[in-house]
Amino acid sequence: MANSPSGDSVTDRLVRVLETFTPTRTVQTATEIGRRAGLPSSTAHRVVGELVDAGLLDRDAEGRIRVGVRLWELATRSSLPLRVRQAALPAMERVQARVREHTQLAILEQDEALFLERLSSPEAGANITRVAGRLPLHASSSGLVLLAFADAALQERVLSRPLRRLSPRTPTDPAAVRRKLAEVRRLGHAIAPGYIEEVSTGVAVPVRDDSGRAAAALSVVLPVDAPPGPALEELHRAARDVERALAGHDRRK
Repeated sequence: MANSPSGDSVTDRLVRVLETFTPTRTVQTATEIGRRAGLPSSTAHRVVGELVDAGLLDRDAEGRIRVGVRLWELATRSSLPLRVRQAALPAMERVQARVREHTQLAILEQDEALFLERLSSPEAGANITRVAGRLPLHASSSGLVLLAFADAALQERVLSRPLRRLSPRTPTDPAAVRRKLAEVRRLGHAIAPGYIEEVSTGVAVPVRDDSGRAAAALSVVLPVDAPPGPALEELHRAARDVERALAGHDRRK
């Protein structure tokens, strides 16, 4: 229901306020939130105050705002991402113990790769991925896996938009991405050398559901000159373990 001169609904304004928080922007003032959410100052202060009262946002002693513990509590109840993460974490730890670089877990969310977990060694190479961060599907090994095993309508929707270039090696031609997706489906994994950072190669495999689509993607980020074979062997083994763990959880429900 719209109840503002601009026609925004209450839900629209709440979502815009919450979306101003990012993995790197965790504390803001109400004024900053209003500016980033595109809301008048009085509206932003009122919405923020209501969210603080509900426990979804917290206000510190200096008046700065951060995400509240109650929002995390509600988000984790019966959460599919949490269930996938819990099923995947033991297998990810085994991969990380052997590969000792970066091991990651991602799901498809609103036409992007959303990262649920990342394990990293202190001596590992470059990696821009963050937990709760997102990457374009065409530009990351995890995204390519998620896109390759998604339905055709989603693939067409993603490839009909301009494809952002993150490095000189990021594929941005839709025809080239289609060929890459066909390769991923044929091989059962994605290798993305330099697609995000020229010094790194992403390798990823699907965690499949009963329909054959990718419920998640397991990936490792390696130095660009490292051979991907050993990491892929570990990832394929881990993906089978995660698939069994998820299937066992579903049978117990």
